[in-house]
Amino acid sequence: MRRVWHKNNKSPFRIIIAGFLLVILLGSLLLMLPAATRAGVSTSFMDALFTATSAVCVTGLVIHDTAAYWSFFGQLIIIMLIQIGGLGVVTVVCAFMISSGRKIDLMQRSIVQEAIAAPNVGGIVRLTGFILRTSLLIEMLGAMLLFSVFSGEFGFARGAWYAVFHSISAFCNAGFDLMGIKQPFSSLTDYADNPLVSVTIACLIVVGGIGFLTWNDIRTNRWHFSKYRMQSKVILTVTGALIVLPTLYFFFFEFSEAPMQERILLSFFQAVTPRTAGFNTADLTVMSQSGQFIIIILMLIGGSPGSTAGGMKTTTVGVLFANMISIFRHKEDAQVFYRRIAGETVSQAATVLGMYLKLFLTGGMVISRLEGVALLDCLFETASAIGTVGLSLGLTPQLHDISHLILIALMFFGRVGGLTLIFAALFKPQNMVSSARLPLERITVG
Repeated sequence: MRRVWHKNNKSPFRIIIAGFLLVILLGSLLLMLPAATRAGVSTSFMDALFTATSAVCVTGLVIHDTAAYWSFFGQLIIIMLIQIGGLGVVTVVCAFMISSGRKIDLMQRSIVQEAIAAPNVGGIVRLTGFILRTSLLIEMLGAMLLFSVFSGEFGFARGAWYAVFHSISAFCNAGFDLMGIKQPFSSLTDYADNPLVSVTIACLIVVGGIGFLTWNDIRTNRWHFSKYRMQSKVILTVTGALIVLPTLYFFFFEFSEAPMQERILLSFFQAVTPRTAGFNTADLTVMSQSGQFIIIILMLIGGSPGSTAGGMKTTTVGVLFANMISIFRHKEDAQVFYRRIAGETVSQAATVLGMYLKLFLTGGMVISRLEGVALLDCLFETASAIGTVGLSLGLTPQLHDISHLILIALMFFGRVGGLTLIFAALFKPQNMVSSARLPLERITVG
């Protein structure tokens, strides 16, 4: 009986969640060590837990400024947690198993499949190798470009460390930075008019956020867009629209007083970074409420499935938009790129949207009530947490432990994924799933 129970409850979803929790706990314990702080003092468990969760969930919300508070050892732990969280705990474990010559069995392959949102189990080991090689190559190229700027400002050794740290943080959509050495919580505001830093970081964010399977599609089919899988087409189309449209808004309405080059860079960067990186080159607190609300929407949408990013995902928005258009046109099924979308997928997308909105709004209202802070400011922080973004209006460091726990829960939910948590909680073995259906009755909506 005990053996049967273990086998029936060994779902990929539960293993993925357990992996993230284990890495977060280990990271918290390491960050509590006195060697992890500049002052050589032990960090409280709550602060260490918040920082480790933010790093593993590639969010970027922080209680303490990363450069000013954490030592080199602490920063090294944080960037390792970011790398593991960005690539995925299961993917990293699978890579170690492959490199050590161990064979990956069918159960392990199915876990990796769920972790990277692959369509099937076949070729999963080869795809994992491609993900790791490509990730390290892109991070190395990003670091080389950033080093050309940081080495002149911080010297060779520190410039190299800053280049590597920010390249990994940007590619993994984490948003942790080391620029607080100048002014705490300043992020990349000193580089608002630097095209090399702004464009390099933004490109790393986009490449990391479009998803590993989309890279594979691009590698296989090159410029033949018509040969891409429907999911890759949706991801690239929605991603392009979510960059171009906010850029135009920010250009005309938020940064109109800046010099032309800086205005373009500011607009482009602030359109890219909510998806879900957390760096900022502009002071978000002085933006209009309309601009802040647009950033909230972008943070909730997030990146793409099987990527380093969190949020509801671009495909969720794409599916719901396609379904809306189909309803307007009196079509039975949602359609996109001359393909029909399964009704089950539309239902899942609507469920994800409902969960994210409910948690985002509830978390914001509870924090606003507990802290006595304006609701929009709290919603900005909760959107940043559940979207695993890391942008902040400066509220997070001032919050109390209960509010921090709410943000921790939202960050974990946003990184692991709502459906993963639900499937893990409600998982049933195949032989226990009932095919019985209740009688149908119509209900009017809208």
